[in-house]
Amino acid sequence: MHDLVNLAVDLRSDRFNAENCARAVESISAAGFSVERLQSGPDPFLAWIDMEFGGAWSSEALAGKNLIVRSGRRYAAFATYDPQGVSYAWLRGAAQEPGTGVFGPFGVAPEFRGSPLGENVLVATLCALREAGYARALIPAVGEGALVQYYARACDAEVVERFDGAHFTSKRYRTVVLASGNGSNFQSVIDGVAAGDIPLDLALLLTNRANAYALERAGIAGVAHVAFPWDRKAQSRAEYDRALLEIVRREEPDLLLLLGWMHVLDDVFVAAHPHTINIHPAFLPLDQRRDEVGFPDGSVTPAFRGAHAVRDALAWGSRWVGASCHRVTLEADRGPVLTRKPLAIAPGETEEAILDRLHPLEHRVLAGGIRRWVFER
Repeated sequence: MHDLVNLAVDLRSDRFNAENCARAVESISAAGFSVERLQSGPDPFLAWIDMEFGGAWSSEALAGKNLIVRSGRRYAAFATYDPQGVSYAWLRGAAQEPGTGVFGPFGVAPEFRGSPLGENVLVATLCALREAGYARALIPAVGEGALVQYYARACDAEVVERFDGAHFTSKRYRTVVLASGNGSNFQSVIDGVAAGDIPLDLALLLTNRANAYALERAGIAGVAHVAFPWDRKAQSRAEYDRALLEIVRREEPDLLLLLGWMHVLDDVFVAAHPHTINIHPAFLPLDQRRDEVGFPDGSVTPAFRGAHAVRDALAWGSRWVGASCHRVTLEADRGPVLTRKPLAIAPGETEEAILDRLHPLEHRVLAGGIRRWVFER
């Protein structure tokens, strides 16, 4: 991981007074864009963020206020400010100092980059932080180099904290993986660990099917592995769940990954392992109490939480599928979303073709979810 810095901006500067704020908004409008400030934002906006910029920013936008810019009906840019309840490690220092408000995430759609739009959105959002009563803005987790120079030029930002990228990958978290089938997501984790992109120590692969190909993958990678099918003639469900829990408990894992695991874990197991992450082949709502989800084009579908999410999406007539990485809670597929990405369905596309395109997306979403879990530690 690259080194990161936190930047600070003095909001008491005249650059962020009401006159300059109005000038920035007027410049955006004069260029043919519409501007609005919203607490959180509508589903299509949040889904657009996931599609355009990566799968973690939408949850931050949901937790904060947003300046949203459109070009006609299309989203063109956004900036989040004053998010609440976000727990990244880099927000535990200068961000906690009195009078400091957090700026970001911040993104401009590719077709509008290089124009004055981005700087005007930046200034207008920093003005909004000043209006909210903050004396200083913190711009967190910026990669050193061109972006630091951009913020220094655009808003007089200065470096106040530095983070060695190796700090976030120096500890390897002991991990048990539960899988039931082919194990392509498991393979993506194996590859990510080998490349140094994911700081895990893969302690054990556990499958509930003796013929799961994930076992072969584990053997090739040198990961300890065991098949533990449920013999329904010899064991009750409760007995199997207790034995399963004991196998995992002996490994003393920091993290559990459910990667195509097709056995619903009982409440005792989930309570014993609060740090459990699941990858699900659907675009799940950020508010997990909801049973529907919105997409970038404004369409709304059910939240396909079942075992055949893509098939269910096709049967319903959805124009979208997706992938979500979420924490596991007592309610199936309803834990807090770490990362997610939508995927548009091509006209006439089959389930098999969709799955072929969806698997690489799942791998990226999963890696992003694991990294977010690490960054929140």
